[in-house]
Amino acid sequence: MRILDTHLHLVYQDRFSYPWLANAGPLNKQWDAEGYFAEAEKLGIESAIHMEVDVAEKDIAAETAFVTQAHPRVIGAVASGRPEHEGFAEYLEMLVRNPKVRGLRRILHEAPNELSQTELFAENLRRLAPYHLSFDLCLRADQLPIGADLADKAPDVHFVLDHCGVPKVAAMELEPWRHYIKDLAKRPNINAKISGIVAYAKPDWTVDDLRPFAEHVIESFGWDRVVWGSDHPVCTLTANLTRWVEATHQILSGASETEKAKLLHRNAERIYRV
Repeated sequence: MRILDTHLHLVYQDRFSYPWLANAGPLNKQWDAEGYFAEAEKLGIESAIHMEVDVAEKDIAAETAFVTQAHPRVIGAVASGRPEHEGFAEYLEMLVRNPKVRGLRRILHEAPNELSQTELFAENLRRLAPYHLSFDLCLRADQLPIGADLADKAPDVHFVLDHCGVPKVAAMELEPWRHYIKDLAKRPNINAKISGIVAYAKPDWTVDDLRPFAEHVIESFGWDRVVWGSDHPVCTLTANLTRWVEATHQILSGASETEKAKLLHRNAERIYRV
């Protein structure tokens, strides 16, 4: 079955600056589209949406412009944005001139909680709705109530929760994460992404380590509000793309073909409009 990867990171160190990579160990190198698709195409991944890689702020616009032309199978992009800034409206007007931009993300799981709690942040999120742009939520498990608050403040915006809400998979810490996920799922404008949990697992993880986290998200949000992402190359911290795809198929082994199709490509096509 074909897969649309909704969370591909491309790293071009010869073009852009990524300050965070200095402390990212094996991730601190070039990760280009050709290398990714050489492995991905063999796994049934036919297309991908690029997810911003937290480049230096001076490179944000250039990153989006470049990655949307980097490879024919990159069919859309979630661009970086700074809703906490006064100039966000002007930035947004510039951004939407690129027809491949499908949403925005602001990394919040490493930012102070107060960053996203201002009225300006909420006001700028609401600006996304007229452009039909989504907003990816990247929050730690303990920050998930922030996601609920943002979704309530911008009810006309479609949100996508990244990485199953960043649970502590290695520690098998299910609470209060499970409660927060259930609460988020009550909001019809939030969708969830089955991604990232490999990077948060132990190096010797098994499918059964991942299963309770993926299955709880699917059960909570339902088959119509979940998408799949590789989180490549971050997934390579404990595995590789092939192993994560194989684990996904094992987790989905009891699902119907229709349910699998919704998770692996149909929902993404609708939510990200590709």
